[in-house]
Amino acid sequence: MPTKKLLAALTALSITACTEPPPPPRPVAVIPHRPLPPTRVVRVPEVRDAGAPVMPVVEPVDALVLAHDTVNVDHLARARGLVGEGDVQGALTEARRALFSTPTDVETLSLVARLAKKAGQGAMAAEAWGRVSVLVPDDATPLVAQARALLGAGELQGAVAAGRKAMARDPGNAEVFQVVGLAQLAQKDLAGAIVSFEKAIELNPTHGYALNNLGLACLRANQNERAAEVLERAATELPHVAWVQNNLGIALERVGRDDEAKAAYQHAMDLSPKYVKARINAARVAKVTLTEEQVEE
Repeated sequence: MPTKKLLAALTALSITACTEPPPPPRPVAVIPHRPLPPTRVVRVPEVRDAGAPVMPVVEPVDALVLAHDTVNVDHLARARGLVGEGDVQGALTEARRALFSTPTDVETLSLVARLAKKAGQGAMAAEAWGRVSVLVPDDATPLVAQARALLGAGELQGAVAAGRKAMARDPGNAEVFQVVGLAQLAQKDLAGAIVSFEKAIELNPTHGYALNNLGLACLRANQNERAAEVLERAATELPHVAWVQNNLGIALERVGRDDEAKAAYQHAMDLSPKYVKARINAARVAKVTLTEEQVEE
């Protein structure tokens, strides 16, 4: 075919193809919209050491020591000076600062214990005496002091435990049995308290306070005859202690010795004119009703 005729034919076909309507579009599947799940940004910490992680060092808090950064200051001397001025709280603060440099010094620990007791911080006093007892393992005195501090703080079981340790160190010390008896009395362990006070009196027959406490335990146990006998001995040893006279009056009243009870109550009021319990007891024995003003005087 000649070239011109061939080109003409191709042109005609091309024109024809362009004039025909285009085929319909194929249907497109519609995919329903699904929101993407929320993303969480994870921040990866910068790693500078591929070895084991370094854990922070947490230093234990010492209940007695007050840390400080002062140098060339004699805090113990300051504490003693404040004691002389009557500043118990300030002296306690300085004594605790002194412990920062010398935490095992018996003298400083003992001062902290005594000052804490005066400041009404029985738990702190007990802790200090406990540390002293470790540093002087042959001496029962710090344990007795610790037991008394725990007793004052209401830690009765701890007081008995400290007293038992003191017994092991010095079984011939009457004060050990006295303080254990006081804790048992506070626990309402009357049988145990009676035994402890009896032992204290066995070791020291003129121990007026142990005699009084034994009499009080006997009163609470309703052993009235024995209470009267023991409290008469206590009143002889402690003639100037008003509450011993009052306890004696109660014992005498219970055994029917009313005249002697009146005299004991009167003695208690003479020693302590504002002793309300003795005044009430005396009025009861005398069968007199006190007015409100008389009770509050």
